Amino acid sequence: MDYPIFPSSHITVASLLALILLFGLVILGERIFRRYFVTRLLRRTHLEPALQFALARVAGYALLALGFYISLQMVGINLSSLAIIAGAVGVGFGFGLQNIISNFISGLIILAERPIAIGDRVEIGGVAGQVREINLRSTTVVTNDNMAIIVPNADFITQRVTNWSYEDPRVRFRIPFGVAYGTDLPKLRQIMIEVADQHPRALKDPKPELFFVGFGDTSLNFELAVWSAEVTTSPRCFRSDLFFGIEKKLRENKIGFPLPPPNPLSQQNPPPRSGAEDSRPVPLT
Repeated sequence: MDYPIFPSSHITVASLLALILLFGLVILGERIFRRYFVTRLLRRTHLEPALQFALARVAGYALLALGFYISLQMVGINLSSLAIIAGAVGVGFGFGLQNIISNFISGLIILAERPIAIGDRVEIGGVAGQVREINLRSTTVVTNDNMAIIVPNADFITQRVTNWSYEDPRVRFRIPFGVAYGTDLPKLRQIMIEVADQHPRALKDPKPELFFVGFGDTSLNFELAVWSAEVTTSPRCFRSDLFFGIEKKLRENKIGFPLPPPNPLSQQNPPPRSGAEDSRPVPLT
């Protein structure tokens, strides 16, 4: 047990086993500290759940760093003597672990600046869902199909992120549609506002609005703008309900839908005649 692992060093098999045991106790103690002490203490405050989670994570990582340092000192490992070796090894690991280090630093930035938080609905890189967990390397996003997507933290720093729940939970949805020319526009405005008011998850304040966005080739184009505060978890269902409501109201009030424009190619190039049509008898002279 007293056999030195490295020549001319005080690191023996016994000290290495003791170090592994101390590391295990530090990790166990960090989990107990974060779960039972920090979590219960923060729950008594008026801080947001996302901020409580971030503070618990930072406190846990700080405890791990302190525990590892004390463990190394207890087994007689002088960190100053390992500085040169650690520097050389660090350079080699730095090239091979660039992505991991980048995600680690990005995780610290996320926990400090809080551009996203637990419970937020985000869209990044074609992935849309609710943030369930933020770690130092990656973030777990759960989609509406109950699929957990593991997103590297660096993507939240380097890519464009849409946070539906940032600061204010109210979100305005714009529903585009078109109607035929000649439609009674005051009547159209009235029935579209009714569509928004009848939806149970649409806000009355701010009020819904109907925007006239332009003249199309065969249609008058509009956008129904509706505010909501409870559908950040299922925006597609909310949009679908509004589209169903718009179609129903237009049909009930006999408001025409725009027809697609005729295809000019079909008029310029009529279909060829069949063989029977081309074989008409030629009159005799």
